[in-house]
Amino acid sequence: METRTILKQLRENHHLTQDQMAERLMVTRQAVSRWENGETQPNTDTLRMLSREFNVSINTLLGSPRKLICQCCGMPLEDAFIGRNKDGSLNEDYCQWCYADGTYTYSDMDDLIRVCVPNMVKQGFTEDQARSYMKQMLPTLDYWKRYEDLSDGGQFEAFKKQLMEEINALNIEGMPKVEALNALVGKFVNLEYRLPNGIKAKFLDDQTTYLGNQLESEIVEGLCFGVLANMDFILVCTYEKDGANPELILYKKR
Repeated sequence: METRTILKQLRENHHLTQDQMAERLMVTRQAVSRWENGETQPNTDTLRMLSREFNVSINTLLGSPRKLICQCCGMPLEDAFIGRNKDGSLNEDYCQWCYADGTYTYSDMDDLIRVCVPNMVKQGFTEDQARSYMKQMLPTLDYWKRYEDLSDGGQFEAFKKQLMEEINALNIEGMPKVEALNALVGKFVNLEYRLPNGIKAKFLDDQTTYLGNQLESEIVEGLCFGVLANMDFILVCTYEKDGANPELILYKKR
């Protein structure tokens, strides 16, 4: 799809006139008209503004000339899964699981492989095939090639360790000790809980990346504990298979 068609669709999908779109981007209506007629294309700065305004990658705006993959885990990238910089703009080099709000969430290649292998097994790989593939592929990606330059010196790992200590100190009955926290995107773990007053509520932002894990109950067969946390809070819940019958156990501000 050409850029002119993409821009027109974005404008119409957001119910904007050319004048309104021009006002948002601080350009003239004539400029928007020329883009949609294919006479000109937005410059680099305007493409960045369009990306941020409409929550799509520059690659998409240009008609997807590149095949984007996460430069940390190798996952093919769609706009919905692209990581974000601290200012909220999309970073087209990484997925939400590997890069969140300007922070790289993996510093250990073996840890990333441990997280990725079960997902690859669901796609038809054997565990050995998945592990072998990841070990060969990850060193070819830019993040791992430049890890020494991109590393935060262990600050994020120290933060995860602190979180695990706080969670384990809660001593929740039946919940095993948390020994790992993985990057989890809100929309995939944003369960709805029934509160004591009968109202149902969600506590997560679908677009935010959290740290968490799933743990099988030590005393109730078929019951799992879900742990989610970030800089601001710790959430612990229980649920049955496929997230059925979720119950909020604890929501604690840090």
